[in-house]
Amino acid sequence: MLTAPAAHAQVTTARLSPETVRAFDEYVRKREQEIAGRGRRRNFLWIAEQREGLNAAKDGAFVKPYAAGATTKAADGLIHDWVGAVYIPAPLTRVLAFVKNYARHQDFYKPEVLQSRILANQGDDFRVFLRLQKSKVITVVLDTEYDIRYTRVDANRVSSRSISTRIAEVADPGTDKERVLSPGDDHGFLWRLNSYWRFAEQDGATVMECEAVSLSRSVPMLLSPVVTPIVRALPEESLKRTLDLTRKHVTLLPTPSGSVSDPAGAPNHPKRNLD
Repeated sequence: MLTAPAAHAQVTTARLSPETVRAFDEYVRKREQEIAGRGRRRNFLWIAEQREGLNAAKDGAFVKPYAAGATTKAADGLIHDWVGAVYIPAPLTRVLAFVKNYARHQDFYKPEVLQSRILANQGDDFRVFLRLQKSKVITVVLDTEYDIRYTRVDANRVSSRSISTRIAEVADPGTDKERVLSPGDDHGFLWRLNSYWRFAEQDGATVMECEAVSLSRSVPMLLSPVVTPIVRALPEESLKRTLDLTRKHVTLLPTPSGSVSDPAGAPNHPKRNLD
C-alpha cells in the first residue's frame, strides 16, 4: 500500500534475491553469537556498558545504532541494526505479562500495529501474526508472522528471541481490492525483522532492552528522496516507539493486589543488580 499517489508512481518494486538473503543470514549468525555471549557475561544489559548509563533510559527509550553507520549493505539490500533500552517502574512479572499479551498489541501499539493475534502458544513459545503499518512520506501495510521464544536466565532476568517467518506487503488494504503480495516481491521496505529482547528486574523495576535487526531494499539514487526516509529512519523510530509505548502502558496498569504469578514460570526471588 502506497497512499501517496506520487510516491506510488515513483517507487518501483524490488525483488528479494537469494544473495541478499544469504548476506542477511550470515550477518544474523554473527550477531546472534554476540547476543548469546552477552547472556553469559556479567553485564547482561547493553545499557550497563554505555557511557550514558542507565539514567539515559529512565525518562524514555534510549536508542543507538549497533554500529557507527546503523546500516550495512547486503547485495541489493540494507541491513539495519539498532539497540534500545527503557526503564519501566514495574516488576518483571507485569512487564512480561503485558508483552506476552500479543492479542492486545493492536490496542497498545497502534497505529503501527493494526491487527494482532496469537497463532499458536505452548509455554514460552509463541507464533504471532501482526499487521503492521509503516508511515513516513508514504504508508506501507505489511502482514507479518514471527516465531518467539522466551528463556529464563535466572530469577530476575529473562531473554527472548523473535524471528520473522513471513513478511508480505498488502496492496489496497481495507478495500475490496485488497490483496497480499508475494513475500520478497514487493516494494522492499521490510523483508526481514529479528528482535532480541532482554528483561532485568531490580527493586521492583525492570529494564527492557531490544536489539532489532531488519532487512530492506537498497536505495537507488533516483528513488532516494522517497525511499530513503522510510528504509533508513523507520527502524530507529519503530524501536523507540515500541519501547516508549511499553513503558507507558505498563506504567498505567493498575497495581494488582496480592501475589502475582510469573508468566515466565518462576516465582519471585530476592533481587539482584541490573547488570
